[in-house]
Amino acid sequence: MLLLITLLSSCKEKEAEREKAPTRVMTETVEATGMAGGQSYVGVVEENEGTAVSFTGMGAVRRVYVDEGQMVRRGQLIAEMDDTQALNALSAAEAQMAQANDALQRYGMLHDNGSLPESQWVEIQSKVAQAKSSLEMARKNLADCKLTAPVSGIVGRKQVSTGETAMPSQAVVTLLDISTVKVKVSIPEAEMSRLSSRTPSTISVAAANAQVSGGYIEKGVQADALTHTYDVRIRVQNNAHRLLPGMVADVTFHTGNGVGGPAITLPVTSVQKNAGGTLFVWTVDQARTAHRTPVETGRTIGNRVVVTSGLQAGQRVVVEGYQKLSEGTQVVY
Repeated sequence: MLLLITLLSSCKEKEAEREKAPTRVMTETVEATGMAGGQSYVGVVEENEGTAVSFTGMGAVRRVYVDEGQMVRRGQLIAEMDDTQALNALSAAEAQMAQANDALQRYGMLHDNGSLPESQWVEIQSKVAQAKSSLEMARKNLADCKLTAPVSGIVGRKQVSTGETAMPSQAVVTLLDISTVKVKVSIPEAEMSRLSSRTPSTISVAAANAQVSGGYIEKGVQADALTHTYDVRIRVQNNAHRLLPGMVADVTFHTGNGVGGPAITLPVTSVQKNAGGTLFVWTVDQARTAHRTPVETGRTIGNRVVVTSGLQAGQRVVVEGYQKLSEGTQVVY
């Protein structure tokens, strides 16, 4: 009995210690910003420019030296083709050039002595010119067996592999310039007048865990016949190459419409609803104690919601880990 009482007492003490242990959460300090007004859309990231790199002639690809996603510099070797025929053609052209130069030298002496008709001398000079042209073409064909990058960029897609036959102008790889990217958004025609080339914007890309400010805006001038929307492209600096073509982006244009002036926004998931339908958030005071704070909300902007009342700038709101909280819970962040 004494042993059982001791064990129960020890368990209760450990349970009490666990209850007193603070709960770990993530918080966000409330700030009033002027970025709440505007319209939100879904867009897609595009490369700034795409360049298809191809051979000028047909032949078997001996080797491709790059992989998809690899960064390449201008002039870097991309791939090479079997150059056996090109080498044979170059040897023949060099032999023809040597023969033409020998004839030019031999008949030149006769021409200088006046022993060679002028028409025959012109024919010899013509053969030398033809041989020179053939030699230059053979050299170029041999050089074209090596494919080099015309611009710097990232390999977006490799379309020809080692051993395959490349056709003239068939893209071997596509090089993408993503040091600057464009985010394409379709805008309804009724809202186009609110945008200018300098309208500020905020772009969130969940796949890259990035939120950036948009730059110069390119406005399309031809509407889609079915949807009556215009394509708008926003330039974004991407020096770290975090944003990749095809990624989905949430775009907010800060046009001053909707909520005017500074406003408080929070992640949508941080706003809870009790059994009575009242909205609330968990705030943390200076003693690191959690409190249920009623709030009122406005419009949603991307993955955030405007809080119209109930909070003041400087308060700390729990944005992750709120599922484990109750009134008066001690927290650590």
